[in-house]
Amino acid sequence: MNQWPDAATTLPADGTRGALVGRVWRPGLGPSVVAVREDGLHDITTAFPTVRDLCETPDPAERLRATRGERIAGLDEVLANTPPNGRDPQRPWLLAPVDLQAVKAAGVTFVVSMLERVIEERVRGDAAGAAEARERIRRLVGDDVASLRPGSEEAAALKEILVAQGAWSQYLEVGIGPDAEIFTKAPVLAAVGSGADAGVHPASRWNNPEPEVVLAVSSAGSVVGATLGNDVNLRDVEGRSALLLPQAKDNNASAALGPFLRLFEPGFRIDDVRRATVTLTVEGADGYRLDAESSMAAISRDPLDLVGQLLGPNHQYPDGAVLYLGTMFAPVEDRDAPGQGFTHHDGDLVSIATPKLGTLVNRIRPSDACVPWTFGIADLMRALVARGAL
Repeated sequence: MNQWPDAATTLPADGTRGALVGRVWRPGLGPSVVAVREDGLHDITTAFPTVRDLCETPDPAERLRATRGERIAGLDEVLANTPPNGRDPQRPWLLAPVDLQAVKAAGVTFVVSMLERVIEERVRGDAAGAAEARERIRRLVGDDVASLRPGSEEAAALKEILVAQGAWSQYLEVGIGPDAEIFTKAPVLAAVGSGADAGVHPASRWNNPEPEVVLAVSSAGSVVGATLGNDVNLRDVEGRSALLLPQAKDNNASAALGPFLRLFEPGFRIDDVRRATVTLTVEGADGYRLDAESSMAAISRDPLDLVGQLLGPNHQYPDGAVLYLGTMFAPVEDRDAPGQGFTHHDGDLVSIATPKLGTLVNRIRPSDACVPWTFGIADLMRALVARGAL
């Protein structure tokens, strides 16, 4: 692609036929909930002040389709004004398609990436030792680990063997054990949308994108829709210690979501998520290109099982949540020096796509060079009151 997105490359393969909801910054008004329709973006904030409010209705897709709103702009013109370089602050730009929902993520849900986490742990975040550690770990766990059902008797038996050999890992525990890893990816309102810069901490020297499908879940635990996400990951930081997960995962602009939230209805259901193949393209300013894909069919825990571990009697989210489902993408091919594997360069353009959800595009920058996150929940409430939406 090697360019910022336009409507043709951003929308799902079936265009605006799905129930698509997004958020746009409107100068003078603030964040606005928009319905994505054939003739452009329609502001429905007076009916649904937040995307959270829409997701809490009994049938969000039907309510979205039935709600009229002011057409504010065409999608192309909003997308063109979204990249921070050259943005006109007097015109609208695209935001992440969620607002008050908790931003959560499931880790180690694919065997390939699980083994890479084990490798990071073994080399203590030093990429130079990854190739040797990768071969050693694969010899220990064998080729059958991909067929193991997490929490099963077979998984428990493998655990006993690896513990006896001194090879058990906390990543294997959450990868094939009974309990999933569910963590907080970002604070409420901190996620960035398609067209924005995504942040990598400037101290990191070994990092990668993580292309994922992200579910929107109501406060009652109903999965109401899906979008795409980039769970930007710092391999060197988490590899030093799993206790550094917050520093590895939650940095300015390090949670990307979008382009839009597609709500469930006939024609788009959870089975479409289960069957999805997510593609990834990384294009560097130096001409570097990486293409990969991640099949949701290879996930080790069903998406609804992960939702069940996210929310229930022990974990409530009154404003709902969005849940990154994890990725099998773990790049191992060298980009720079031999044996160093992949890591981002400043300015990489990352495109994450699947036909039913469209394309999420972000440019990678150091997190301290991205637009600072300054607009919080109190600011949102004040903005909605000022425009009479609350």
